Parts: sequence; structure tokens; C-alpha cells
Amino acid sequence: MMSSQVRRSVTLVRQLGLRSFSTSPSADRVGAPLNSFLFGSGTSSAAPTAIVRLLQVRMASTSALPEPIGGEDDRSPKGQANPSGSNQMTSYWGVAPRKLFKEDGSEWRWSCFRPWDAYMSDTTIDLEKHHAPKVFLDKIAYWTVKLLRVPTDIFFQRRYGCRAMMLETVAAVPGMVGGMLLHLRSLRRFEHSGGWVRALLEEAENERMHLMTFMEVTQPRWYERALVIAVQGIFFNAYFVGYLISPKFAHRIVGYLEEEAIHSYTEFLKDLDNGNIKNVPAPEIAKDYWRLPPDATLRDVIMVVRADEAHHRDVNHFASDVQYQGMDLKQTPAPVGYH
Repeated sequence: MMSSQVRRSVTLVRQLGLRSFSTSPSADRVGAPLNSFLFGSGTSSAAPTAIVRLLQVRMASTSALPEPIGGEDDRSPKGQANPSGSNQMTSYWGVAPRKLFKEDGSEWRWSCFRPWDAYMSDTTIDLEKHHAPKVFLDKIAYWTVKLLRVPTDIFFQRRYGCRAMMLETVAAVPGMVGGMLLHLRSLRRFEHSGGWVRALLEEAENERMHLMTFMEVTQPRWYERALVIAVQGIFFNAYFVGYLISPKFAHRIVGYLEEEAIHSYTEFLKDLDNGNIKNVPAPEIAKDYWRLPPDATLRDVIMVVRADEAHHRDVNHFASDVQYQGMDLKQTPAPVGYH
């Protein structure tokens, strides 16, 4: 008796799964099986349909969204999830994403970030600030970064577009590693993180958006892509181990890396101003992400990216200073975001 009940339950779940998460039925048909199972046959299907629509996942892509999706309720007149007729899924759940609009009323094009992620960068931040190494660990961090700069200068020389791309593939790693480890520690100890998990993950996302922007400006060659894979693999594991051993040393390393990034972007601007690099129009993704004017150029992009790096410099030096003072990061709230 028990085994037959189990078999019937498994069969029911499979049928519900196939019917509920198929991309071919309309939105009403998607909600119907779950509605009957969870709420009874007499309940409207609007509730489970709304739940399914809320489970939308951001796509890690810089490409613009596909053709406009139906009406305001995210469905085409025929109720299809993908009115273009292609088999391309627009979300991990097979549900068409909600239509978003910019402040001027035009449709939002990007699937890798949303309008509420856009911001205006503070370009008035102090770019000359430098943390003078005093203790032994600071000196090791400082000279380690200086040594890492030597092969970078030799390989890229003054090809600052490619240099920026390589820089951002590495710069997006520390925030993710630090945020991940602090997140896990917060779970293990049943305690708050002081906002540092969010701050570091925002830093990683911001650096990733730098990379997505420069991908529109320059295309890496095959050996540069291979170099990125090798460098990222080595750096991720080294930084992971380093953060486990000494978070204050790891944050100091990032602080000095950001100082070098500021220097690199300053040299990038000099080449732009001297005419050695063409000051092309800013990519559309950069205009939307940093809320730049319609006539923005590559120079404007470098300015806001450099300002972001200056903020990351200050956040990581501050994180290191806090721990040198014998305090846990959770005891000192994280600085406000780069927005």
C-alpha cells in the first residue's frame, strides 16, 4: 500500500514539474497545475502565476534584451513567453522578463544589470591618496604589487585598452572571494557581517561591469584570453589562501592594486588627450550604467572607472586598518557603496 502511494506521488510530482516549467504553454497554463495542487480547483491561477514571474534570474550577459516582450503583463497577445518565435530562453525559468524602462521612457536594453543598479560616479574623489607602508606586512603587500606590475608593463606596454581588460579580470576576484568567505563565516557564527559582505560583492560586480564595458571597446586576442585564464586561476587561489591566513594583508594588497589601477587609467587618459588613442564614443552599456550623457566619449568612461577604483582603494585600505587596530570587520560598518 505504501509503495503504491509513493509511486502515485512521484508520478504526480513529475507531471506537475513537466507542466509547470515547460516554456511552451501559456502563462495561465503554467500556473494551473500548481494552483490545483496547492490551492484547490476553485482558486484563481493568478497567485501561482505571479509567483513564477517573481522567480526571475539575472542573465550574466552584456547583450541587449531580445525583441520587446508583449504587453505590460510580460506576455504576447497569444500568451507566449517568447513572441519572437525563437527557442532562446530569456530567463533560467523560461519566463519572459518584465519590461523595464529608463527615466526618459525608452525601453531598458540590458539583461546584465537593471536601472536601479545604474548610478553617477563621484569623480571628485581624491586620486592622489596613498597609504604609506609602515608595518612589515604593509611593506610586503606594497612591494608585491610593485613586482607584479613589471611583467604587466612588459607585456602590454602602452596598449591600455588590453591592459584595462586584463586588470579588470583580476580586480573582480578579491571582492568575490572576500565576500564569499565573510558570508560563510557569518553563517557559521550566526552573526551579522556589518555590511561587509554586500560591500565586497558590490565591488566585485562593479569591477565586472568595468570589464563588460571594455569588452565593447577592444577585443582580446587568443593569447590574451589564455593569459587571463592562467592569471585568474593563479590569483584566485592565491588570494583565497591569503585571505584565510590574513584578511588584513589581503585587503592591503587590494588597496595597493587599486592605487596601481588609478595610475594606469591616468596614463590611459594622457594617451587619449595626446591623440595616441582615438577618443571614440562611449559604449551604450557605459552610458546606461554610469548615467553618462548621450554624447559621452571613451574619456568620460575612463574618468568614472578611475573614480570607482579610487573608492575601492579607500574601502580596502580602511578594511585593513580596522583589522590592524584589533577590531573585527563586523564591529565597524562598511563604508557606503560606490554609488
